[in-house]
Amino acid sequence: MAVQSTLRHSAAEEALSAFIDKYTTLIRARLGTTSRQTRLLATLALAASIILAGEGSRRWWKRSRAEKEQGRKLVRTNSWLHNKDGSRTIYVPYKDGTSKVVIHGTKPLTFEAHRRLFLNPPRVSGLGDGHVPAAQTKPGLNLAFLHQFLSLMSIMIPRWTSKEAGLLVSHGVFLMLRTYLSLVVARLDGEIVRDLVAGNGKLFLWGLVKWCGLGGFASYTNAMIKFLESKVSIAFRTRLTRYIHDLYLNDNLNYYKLSNLDGGVGQGADQFITQDLTLFCAAAANLYSSLGKPFVDICVFNYQLYRSLGPLALTGLLSNYFLTASILRRLSPPFGKLKAVEGRKEGDFRGLHARLIANAEEVAFYGGAEMEKTFLNKEFKSLKNWMEGIYMLKIRYNILEDFILKYSWSAYGYLLSSLPVFLPAWGGLGGVTEQSHSGGEKHGRERERMKDFITNKRLMLSLADAGGRMMYSIKDLSELAGYTSRVYTLISTLHRAHANAYYVRGRENELYSLSDVQGTIQKGFDGVRLENVPIVAPALWPQGGEELIESLSLIVREGDHLLISGPNGIGKSAISRVIAGLWPVYRGLVSRPKNNGEDGIMFLPQRPYLSIGTLRDQVIYPDGEADMRDKRKNEHDLQRALDQAKLGYLPSREGGWDTRKEWKDVLSGGEKQRLAIARLLYHEPKYAFIDEGTSAVSSDVEGLLYETCKEKGITLITISTRASLKKYHTYNLVLGMGERGDEWEFQRIGTQREKMHVERELQELRERLAQVEKWKARRDDIEKELAKVWVEGGEDLSPPPYVQAEAGEEKNQTQSGASMDASMVDDSRTEETQSEAETAELVSAEEY
Repeated sequence: MAVQSTLRHSAAEEALSAFIDKYTTLIRARLGTTSRQTRLLATLALAASIILAGEGSRRWWKRSRAEKEQGRKLVRTNSWLHNKDGSRTIYVPYKDGTSKVVIHGTKPLTFEAHRRLFLNPPRVSGLGDGHVPAAQTKPGLNLAFLHQFLSLMSIMIPRWTSKEAGLLVSHGVFLMLRTYLSLVVARLDGEIVRDLVAGNGKLFLWGLVKWCGLGGFASYTNAMIKFLESKVSIAFRTRLTRYIHDLYLNDNLNYYKLSNLDGGVGQGADQFITQDLTLFCAAAANLYSSLGKPFVDICVFNYQLYRSLGPLALTGLLSNYFLTASILRRLSPPFGKLKAVEGRKEGDFRGLHARLIANAEEVAFYGGAEMEKTFLNKEFKSLKNWMEGIYMLKIRYNILEDFILKYSWSAYGYLLSSLPVFLPAWGGLGGVTEQSHSGGEKHGRERERMKDFITNKRLMLSLADAGGRMMYSIKDLSELAGYTSRVYTLISTLHRAHANAYYVRGRENELYSLSDVQGTIQKGFDGVRLENVPIVAPALWPQGGEELIESLSLIVREGDHLLISGPNGIGKSAISRVIAGLWPVYRGLVSRPKNNGEDGIMFLPQRPYLSIGTLRDQVIYPDGEADMRDKRKNEHDLQRALDQAKLGYLPSREGGWDTRKEWKDVLSGGEKQRLAIARLLYHEPKYAFIDEGTSAVSSDVEGLLYETCKEKGITLITISTRASLKKYHTYNLVLGMGERGDEWEFQRIGTQREKMHVERELQELRERLAQVEKWKARRDDIEKELAKVWVEGGEDLSPPPYVQAEAGEEKNQTQSGASMDASMVDDSRTEETQSEAETAELVSAEEY
């Protein structure tokens, strides 16, 4: 017989068992009453839902895996995806994987709508004079600051349904919740002290429990306020950064015009975009909590104190606020102006360091470390002195501010809290309570006084904290005004460059200034044409430029290869800048193909640019891998272009197409120029400007590169001083002619006139070479004369004492004559070498 268990089930186990039995019986009863067809359909529905859920999970997992793999591939190849709506999808490294980011470009209509805010502000704001405020403009708390800030807010919060608006609403909800918790904490604080004084232990412990629970919720609220403030700052910065990038980097070449033509923000646009923009967004996000929440706190706490202490206390509080604000406003230093100047000096100091890093090799060759250190120390000394001056101003202001906002306000709060006790008729609800307990129990009245005093004290402290933050916000507003002025200046200058809105009110335009541009650029012409175009080196706005060539007219059709030659500094590269659109067309007409790159026109500058990215990116620049795939090209086409540029060894030497290196330091000067030719062969444009693009390449390789480009059907327009390149071109544009060097001549290469000119130069060289034998004979005579005086290995025959002085004089004369003859021999050798080089170069031209 089995032994019966003596274990008893607990009450919880019995309740759980009864719950299971109840619902099991209920389900069985329901199933028993249903028909067989219904049960079959329910079973099929359950099976279908399980199968569909499994299939959906499988597809989601497969899609997620494919997306992660695609993200890793795009990050590795430094590429992106084009979406149908014109946006781009990029993947950035994040933790152990990648993060997907969709970038929507700013619409042109948005720029046009915002242009009136930044270029035509209302006159009441103080900015309506038609000028973009300079970067050194002194900001302040005025209508100009209000207009600037609201203009930037229209970019940061484009609509009320945006993400930024939602974050601000969430932030506001938590700020209001924090104000409510402050009221609850104040009341709970008074109750705990009351129970402690009364000796009620049970209520005292229950109050501590409520205090801890409330403290946990309040801690979560405070953490969320800081978190949402950071999220708002990042969201503001994202909006502004993308807006500025779309305005800064576009087909209008604003990134070039901003520093080379406009000059509105100097050379420090990078500091505006990276540093000033970050500080502005942080200050703007903090303004919502440092100014909005204290204002709500002041309204709520003043109402509570009005109920507790009466109208006299409210009048005293309000008068105290106005008096304190007036004192601090009058005695506050101009923090906005000081902060703006500090930001500019920080940018100048960082710019010197960036300049040193960019030109480290040249400085090292010259040994200019001491000079650069002097510049850096001088700029840092200026920055240090300015910051020390700001700190000295802050010391005096902080002493005054701390005394007024902490100690004087606390004493004033104690005075107001005593009103219900000493003046019950003016003490509000507290005074009414005092009058009702005037004949009651003494200890009960003291406990109520203690409770009311602690509650009012807590409200006073919260009110003082809110008022202090309101007063502190004056300084924060001044600093925000400085950041706002700089960011507004940057965007206004970008809008001015984007719209070419250069005009001067009240005075005439300077000749060849940006307000004097009257020329026309025609895009879509099959060739390159200039009609009566002056070549002018522009100056920074509003100054006028310097005229290099008065009027230039030429036309280059397909297959008409052009060589532009002339002395240095005469304006050869200026022609390419005018045609490319970098410099304005002040007069006349410039016609060029519409597109840059494939089947259009391409420009190769003097210094080959190597971008950040893989070896593939260096060949296909400015395309990305996605653009390369859209053109139906692959790595085999890239390898063919490198082979034709005599760089076929690069992928194997550097480790493949996905290798990332600092390419400007890895490749030599000749390899950089040949890589630029490889880009030209990859894009295959119809016309190409090559500005000294083969100066570091040997002559034999140079000839092969030019022949390859011509075989590809590329019409070459070369800027060079090498006469040997004439054989690869049809026409020659010679600059720097005339007495003043401002005349030019457009001629066909190989004409009778050019041949006569070459013959004349060859005849001059032959005459020079005919004198070489005479110089050699003179050199032999000098060596024989020297051999008579200095005999190698002979005896040392000293002259007699009485002729020593005379012999010394003759010896000095002989040595001076020998040195003069030797210098003549060296000159003859140098001239002979130069003559041979010139002869070789002209003979090659003659052979052509």
